[in-house]
Amino acid sequence: MVLPVVGGNESKVYDVENSLRFNNNDSPHLTFTPSSAGNRRTFTLSVWFKLSAVASTGERVLLAADDGTGGNNNFDYIAINGNDKLFVYGYEGSENQQLISTQVFRDPSAWYHLVVAFDTTDGTASNRIKAYVNGNQITDFDTANYPSQNFQTRFNNNNAQRISQYPDQDTSYFDGYMCEYNLVDGSQLAPTSFGEFDDNGVWIPKKYTGSYGTNGFYLEFKQTGTSANSSGIGADTSGNDHHWAVSNLAALDVTEDTCTNNFCTFNPIDTPHTDPTFSEGNCKIVTQASTYTYDVANFGLSQGKWYFEVKCTTSPDKDYHMVGISSTQPTAHNQELGYHANDYGIYGNGGVNSLRYGATFYSYANAINNGDIVGVALDLDNNKLYFSINGTFQNSSNPANATNPISITDPSSTGRGFYFPAICYLDGANSGTYEANFGNPSFSISSGNNDGKYGNFEYEVPSGFYAICTKRLAEFG
Repeated sequence: MVLPVVGGNESKVYDVENSLRFNNNDSPHLTFTPSSAGNRRTFTLSVWFKLSAVASTGERVLLAADDGTGGNNNFDYIAINGNDKLFVYGYEGSENQQLISTQVFRDPSAWYHLVVAFDTTDGTASNRIKAYVNGNQITDFDTANYPSQNFQTRFNNNNAQRISQYPDQDTSYFDGYMCEYNLVDGSQLAPTSFGEFDDNGVWIPKKYTGSYGTNGFYLEFKQTGTSANSSGIGADTSGNDHHWAVSNLAALDVTEDTCTNNFCTFNPIDTPHTDPTFSEGNCKIVTQASTYTYDVANFGLSQGKWYFEVKCTTSPDKDYHMVGISSTQPTAHNQELGYHANDYGIYGNGGVNSLRYGATFYSYANAINNGDIVGVALDLDNNKLYFSINGTFQNSSNPANATNPISITDPSSTGRGFYFPAICYLDGANSGTYEANFGNPSFSISSGNNDGKYGNFEYEVPSGFYAICTKRLAEFG
């Protein structure tokens, strides 16, 4: 179980506004071919990332470069491999460089800052590639084959440079989020050029202010277009105008979920029943047929007022959806949301349109139909709960003025001590799809509502309720 997220010290403030969400099943990637070669021996990559898939069978590529001839003849790339370890690899003729970290990266709720700094001119082999995570240098490797002195990589050459794509092949795409993406051509830099420790000892980003060199670039992922120009998602704002072409990424993939404002998602490591398929940065779940599916989000909540949405669809149209909150880990396959006293779920199964908690059904709501968006307003300051369907709060309730709430158990006395957003699917024959929106939607939004400052919701957020993200948790959680 991922522990509840606690807001950090904000004495040092540098806000990263946007990230780019990669869904590997869509083959998302960005490409750029420099007009001329830069420094192929000395350069630094700095990027923040949050993984979706863990224990993946493929390599989640952060940066790659090749010679464009195909067949993997000459290439370099930096990735998180199938064992969740940092993998720095290069091949040029008989030259084979390879670094594989002992450290693993398996927290789907965590943002990591990675710096990989090259200087192959250095006389000491171990200084030719330096890797850092969250300000700390990686010194333990399963494999450590450093490049020969003065080795020239394919990075910064006038050949295809790739983000989230294996060199020369349409395989092994990144799965997760990236933000604050810098490449500095011509300098081997320390992580302190891009980050610093705050007053609580937490590594946080800071604005890079140095030169970018010949082929360097800075991607903020703020724009919405897909062309390789200043309006595109891959716009370079370093001043070098090295804009990246975008493939299989859209405006919806630009999110507010960043290293300075981490948003809640579904949790792929807390699935007590048969594992569903996670995608869209762990905001989308497709359940398996012929089995129950139960999943909770990765943020636990103990106080404050919170709002989230879940879009429910199935194929064929069956209404076996449950959406709500959970504080109890199921212990058996058939223990759905609401089976225990500290779980609450709205349940729409044909004509049984109910609220369930304590293993009891209560008449409550309209049916949940295919494509409906269920809204959940959770008031943990007063231990009240409210549900809406397509923007209409059920049972004549109104969270803004506390009308007709569902009274819930104080979280301090529950099984986990926190409430987690949760979904459950009960159909034994078909699969269901859940698309969560904690302020970082994975489904198209037609209206565009925030909580006064953060998030993007289909329906109006009740007054005094907030998106589930670390900035709001630091303020109200």
